[in-house]
Amino acid sequence: MKRPVVGIIGNSYIIDGGYEVQATGESNFNAIAKVSNALAVTVPSLPDFVTVDELIETFDGFLFTGARPNVHPEEYGELATEAHGDFDRNRDTLTLPLIRECVRIGMPILGICRGFQEFNVAFGGTLHPEIRDLPGRMNHRMPPEGTQDEKFAHRHDVTIDKGSVFENVFDSNVVLTNSLHGQGIKDAGERIVIDGYAPDGTPEALSIKDAKGFALAVQWHPEWRADEDEVSIQLFNAFGDALREPF
Repeated sequence: MKRPVVGIIGNSYIIDGGYEVQATGESNFNAIAKVSNALAVTVPSLPDFVTVDELIETFDGFLFTGARPNVHPEEYGELATEAHGDFDRNRDTLTLPLIRECVRIGMPILGICRGFQEFNVAFGGTLHPEIRDLPGRMNHRMPPEGTQDEKFAHRHDVTIDKGSVFENVFDSNVVLTNSLHGQGIKDAGERIVIDGYAPDGTPEALSIKDAKGFALAVQWHPEWRADEDEVSIQLFNAFGDALREPF
């Protein structure tokens, strides 16, 4: 039986002193192939060369990944500051309308970290540029030292709202996750439902109200060794099941 095809949103990188590439982490392919049992293909974030309609016609679902560049604050009506970090305007231009169109037609989508933030901005929400600077918040950023396994290690619980779609996915109201983000949701966008929180109140899981299909996003990185982590397995299994349902 033919596997569903998932578009993994790529990110812009510059290597070898100026050579521009579009890429994504191998852990994203691992999660989609091994857990969701789907074929993963990188989608370059280059809106001059591909349209939302073409992508919708080509793929069965999309994974909106994490990335070092952040959503530009102009996308939610604010001015850029040094605290906002780097940007990828091409990705903003492609992903925000793609998210809205997928939700409109019911195509399955899953957001991770920056993808989580893109979901919120796509529906009119805003972002804090630096969570750790807020009173009472913990530092959610990637630890600066250590191995990759140490950086992606579990760091805090996420409390899942009772009755939420995530409760059905995880069959639990508390899950243990990693944490590697600097920004986070400030104001939830229209139709954005916050379904899970870190111990300091930071939003960590969201769904789209009245979405026709699978439209979930998490602030942590479930793709890391996804086939070895029960929470990640449950999430990517649910995504894989949604990819196989007609919409």
